Amino acid sequence: MDRHALIEELVTANHILANENVLDSFGHVSIRNPDHPDRFFLSRARAPAIIEAADIMEFTLEGVSVGAEPGKPYSERFIHAGIYEARPEINAVVHNHSPSVIPFTVTSKKLRPLMHMCAPIGDDIPTWDIRTKFGDCTNLLVTDLAMGRDLAACLGDRTVTLMRGHGSTVAAPSLREVVFTSVYMELNADMQMKAMAMGDVDYLSEGEIAAIKRGRAGYTFERGWENWCNRVGRPYVPGSREFGEGFSRTDPRG
Repeated sequence: MDRHALIEELVTANHILANENVLDSFGHVSIRNPDHPDRFFLSRARAPAIIEAADIMEFTLEGVSVGAEPGKPYSERFIHAGIYEARPEINAVVHNHSPSVIPFTVTSKKLRPLMHMCAPIGDDIPTWDIRTKFGDCTNLLVTDLAMGRDLAACLGDRTVTLMRGHGSTVAAPSLREVVFTSVYMELNADMQMKAMAMGDVDYLSEGEIAAIKRGRAGYTFERGWENWCNRVGRPYVPGSREFGEGFSRTDPRG
């Protein structure tokens, strides 16, 4: 995928996440530059639903802009920088304030997958508390690289970390996968709160989660992506393969 096409995919991801109630006026999604793995693409500070290709900026893993600067960057670009620095296999990151997820960041209730489509969030989701290392006088935003690195350390080799009183961050090997996981994490959180109100919840087992993740083919992401593109009026490019990601034509869900 060339640079222009990759940026258009990133614009589409912003619009999808806004439409699917993951991002609102705030939050952001990025993608690593496959030609320069020590850089990543992220919009200027703007509401995701109205982001255009001209808004996309390029950053180093220190959070420093490279090239054109169409506007003020997101102050929390260091979330992305810290994760890309720590996780070379990660090529896309979403930071969001997904509303159904927030209650799990401030209570003892653990966010856990209860539906097969939500399995990729995993059953070991930590909560990063900015107070632990940076005290209780911050505005809870990740505004420098030290904070970004500390968040990345909390995430470890997982897919998701919650952020106390703030939101969450999702990391994945591809843009379509990180969008898919972010959308279904919001749905899972909403369903989990409803299920807990009804009684004891029978969550997915570790074995089920592992099996679902092993069987999760690229075609699954394509099916969701095509549907979400249609919802936001963005062009769907069939079989797009950022970073050479292949996919099976057999969807394990039927």
